[in-house]
Amino acid sequence: MLQFYFDDHDDPRSFELPGAKPHYNPDRPGQVEHIALNLALNIPQQSYEGTCSIRLKPVRNGIQSLTLDAVSLNIKSVKVDKKKLSFAYDGEQLNIKLNEPTKVDHPFTIAIAYSVEKPQRGIYFVGHDRHDPYKPVQVWTQGEDEDSRFWFPCFDYPGQLATSEIKIKVPKQFMAISNGELIAVKEEGESKIYHWYQKEVHPTYLMTLAVGDFAEIQDEWQGKPVTYYVEKNRQEDARRSMGKTPHMISFFSQIFGYAYPYPKYAQVCVADFIFGGMENTSTTLLTDRCLLDERAALDDQRTETLVAHELAHQWFGDLVVIKHWSHAWLKEGMATYSEVLWTDHEYGADAAAYYRLIEARNYFSEDKNRYRRPIVTHVYREAIELYDRHLYEKGGCVYHMIRAELGDELFFKAIATFVQDNAHKTVETIDLLRAIEKATGRNLLFLFDQYVYRGGHPEYRVSYSWDNNNSFAKITVTQTQVKSDKKNPHPHKELFDLKIPIAFGYVHETEGVKLTTFTVRIHEREQSFYFPLPEKPRFISFDAGNHYLKTVQLDYPVAELKEQLKLDPDPISRIYAAEALAVGPKKNGGNLEAVKALAEALKQEPFWGVRLEVAKNLGKIKLDQAFDALVEGLKDENPWVRRAVVEALGTIKTAESYKALKPLVEKGDPSYYVEAAANKAIGSIAAAKLDEKPKESRVIKLLKTVLEERAGWNEVVRNGAIAGLSELKTSEEALNIILHYTQAGVPQPLRLGAIRALGTISTGQNAPALERILERLSELSAETFFLTQVAVVTALGQMETPKAIGILQSLADQTPDGRVRRIAEEAIHKVEKKIGSDKALKQLRDELQQLKKQNQELRSRLETLEAKSQ
Repeated sequence: MLQFYFDDHDDPRSFELPGAKPHYNPDRPGQVEHIALNLALNIPQQSYEGTCSIRLKPVRNGIQSLTLDAVSLNIKSVKVDKKKLSFAYDGEQLNIKLNEPTKVDHPFTIAIAYSVEKPQRGIYFVGHDRHDPYKPVQVWTQGEDEDSRFWFPCFDYPGQLATSEIKIKVPKQFMAISNGELIAVKEEGESKIYHWYQKEVHPTYLMTLAVGDFAEIQDEWQGKPVTYYVEKNRQEDARRSMGKTPHMISFFSQIFGYAYPYPKYAQVCVADFIFGGMENTSTTLLTDRCLLDERAALDDQRTETLVAHELAHQWFGDLVVIKHWSHAWLKEGMATYSEVLWTDHEYGADAAAYYRLIEARNYFSEDKNRYRRPIVTHVYREAIELYDRHLYEKGGCVYHMIRAELGDELFFKAIATFVQDNAHKTVETIDLLRAIEKATGRNLLFLFDQYVYRGGHPEYRVSYSWDNNNSFAKITVTQTQVKSDKKNPHPHKELFDLKIPIAFGYVHETEGVKLTTFTVRIHEREQSFYFPLPEKPRFISFDAGNHYLKTVQLDYPVAELKEQLKLDPDPISRIYAAEALAVGPKKNGGNLEAVKALAEALKQEPFWGVRLEVAKNLGKIKLDQAFDALVEGLKDENPWVRRAVVEALGTIKTAESYKALKPLVEKGDPSYYVEAAANKAIGSIAAAKLDEKPKESRVIKLLKTVLEERAGWNEVVRNGAIAGLSELKTSEEALNIILHYTQAGVPQPLRLGAIRALGTISTGQNAPALERILERLSELSAETFFLTQVAVVTALGQMETPKAIGILQSLADQTPDGRVRRIAEEAIHKVEKKIGSDKALKQLRDELQQLKKQNQELRSRLETLEAKSQ
C-alpha cells in the first residue's frame, strides 16, 4: 500500500497516544482454508446482499463457538450444511454457537447470509451527483489494515491465509475485476455474474473487488495477462503511466529470485481512492490521479515508482505475508526500497542515491517533528497508525543498509532465500534475520537492534583539520543526538555503534579522482581519528557511498568543501558539501567564495539532483551574486532543477525576483510543477515587506487569471495559484477567491488545495474573516470523504485560535477513520502549543460554544500575528 502523507506537524510527541495498548493476533480456532463470496450489487441504492462461506479446518477438539469480525453488517442467517446455527451479533463481532464441538481434521463450511447498506468503510460506492455529473460510477474495496470486516464477515487479521473466490452480480454494462483468474462470466437478464477464483492463499485484507465501465488494455508477461483498467477516455494515459509493468515484472522476478507467482497482474485505476495504491493479490487498485497526460509525464515519476511499489508487494506482502501488523515494515520497507532499486535499474545509480536521500529526509522530518518510535512495535491504538514514514522510508533505508553490509551478491542471495523459504507463508522480523544468516552466515542483529527495535538514528557532526608538519588528517566525529548534560543519565542508550568508511580524495593526472578509504568504529559521543597520509587530500568524504541512515553536518574549511562539491564521485556527498557551503564557515551564510562555488556547480554539475540541491542552497544566501546565479538557473534543461530555482527565487522576496518569475506565470513552462511553483512564489513575494514590491492587486489579478484559464492535469497549476493567494495573509480579496474554490462542484484536487489554503491565509486575517474561515471549515468537517477530512484537519492545524480546537475535537470524536482521528488529535496539540495550553485553555476547548473574547483583544493578537507572518 502507498499512502498519501500529511507532514504538517511541528510538535514532537509520543507515538503512543492515550488508549494505545499492546496488540496480539487472537487465538486461532482453526485454519481458514477457503472464503467464497456470492454477492449481488444494487449500485443505485449503494447496497448489496448475498452469502459469505468460510471453510475452516479446526486445530483442536472441543471448540463450541466461533467469533468473526463483522462491522455494520445485516446478518440474516448462519448455517453449516444447511442447518441453522444460533448467533449473537453486536455490530462489530459475530459470535456463532456451533451445533457440535469441533474435531481436528474435520473441516466444515459456515455460510453467512447478510446484506450491507451504505457502508462506511471497506467497500465504496462512487458516482456522479449534481456537483460532479461526470464522475464515473464505480464500486471498489479497500481492506488494509482491518477494513475487510466492513464488507464481509471474516477472521480479519493477516495471520490467516486462505484461497478465495468471488461471484458478483453487477449491471450488464459494468465490468467486475477481482483476485486470481476469471472462471466465468454469465449473463442473467440485465445483469452479468463474474466468477473470480484465487487459488493461491492470501489474507482477508488482500481480497478485492472493482466494478465500473472500464476500458481494458491488454499486455502480457511470459504468457501471463498484464491488464490495465481505466476510464474509457484514458487509454493513452494508461499506456503512458503503466506501460513499463511487464519490464518491471521481469526485473523483480530476477532480483527477488522468484518468478512472478500469480496467473495474472491487473491494475485498476479508480476514482476517489483513499490511498495512492493497494497491492491486492494479483489485482492492484490505484488512484486515477496517477494517470499521466503527455505534459505531466515530463517530470512526474511518482506514478512510475507507485507502479513499482505496488508490484513489489506481490512478492513482499502478498507472496510472503506478515504475521502481525507490527512487522509491516518487512513488506512496506521493501516495496519502498524497490522504488530505489527500479530507479537504479532504469535511470542509474546517481538517480537512485538521490531518491534514497529524499526518502531518508521524509523519515527525518517525521522523527524530528512528529514522533520517534521503533519500526517494530505492537503498542498502538489502531494498526493503521503504523503506516507512517518510519514504516515506509526508514524501513526502505534499513533494507539498503543490509545491502551495504552484505554487498550486492550476498544481499540478493539473502532476499531470494527469504522469499523462497517463506512463499505462501507468514513471517515476522526474525525470519528475515534467519534468512540472512542462512544465506550468508552473517548475523545482523546489531543493525536491527539499533535501527529496527529502537527509534532514532545517528546525527553526526564531522570536523576536519590537516597537520602539515606531520602529514596527517584529523577527523573528529560527534554524535550530537546524545546530550552530555546531567539531565541525560543514560547517554549510552542513544549512541550508535557503527563502522563508517571515511575516504580522502585525490586527483591523479592519469587516473582522475582516487579515494583512500579507512573504516573506523564510531561508538562514543565524540571521537577523534588520525590518518597518516602521503599528502593533503583535496576533499574528505564521510560515510563514503552514504549507505547509513544518518544526518551529517560537515565542519570543513571552505577550500575542502569546494573541492568536494566539484570532485566527490558520490552525489550525496556533493549535496552535503553544498549544504555546508551555504551555511558558511561562521554559520551566517553570505560567503562570496561559497556563492561562487555554488553558482559554478549550478552551471557545471552533471547530475540534475545535485543541481537541484545547489539551487535550494543558493536561495538561503542573501547576496546579489546568488540571485544572479539563480536567474541563470531558470534556463536549466531539467524541470526539477527549474522548479527548485523558482522556489529559491521565491524565498529571496525582492522586486527583482518577482520580475524574474512573472513571465513564468504569464506564459507558463513545459512543466506543470515549475509553473505552479512560480504561481506560489509571486504570492509570497507580494506578501513580503519590501520598499519596492509588486502591487498586491496586480498579483491577485494575475493569479485569478491563472485560476480562470489554466485548468489541467490534477489541477497542479491552479493549486499553485491558490497557494500563492494564501500567502497574502491580510487580503480579504484573496480569501474570498480561496473560499470560492472550496465549494462543492470544484474539481476535487483544486478544492482540497483550497481547503488546505484556508489554514495558511488564516493567520493574518481580521476577526470577522477568521470567523468566516472557521465557519467554512466547520461545514466542511461534516463531509465524510477521507481526503476532505484530512484537508480540513491540515487547515485547522495551521490556525492560531482556540476555536479551531473545537472543530478538530468534534471531527476526531465523530470520524470512523483512525488516520483522521490521529492527525486531528495531533493538530489539536499543535494549535494548543501556538496559543498556550494552560488549564483555562483546555477548558475552552471543552466549552467552546461558551467561549467569548473581547474584539479588541482578538484584533490585537491578529495584528501581531500579521506582523510576524510577513
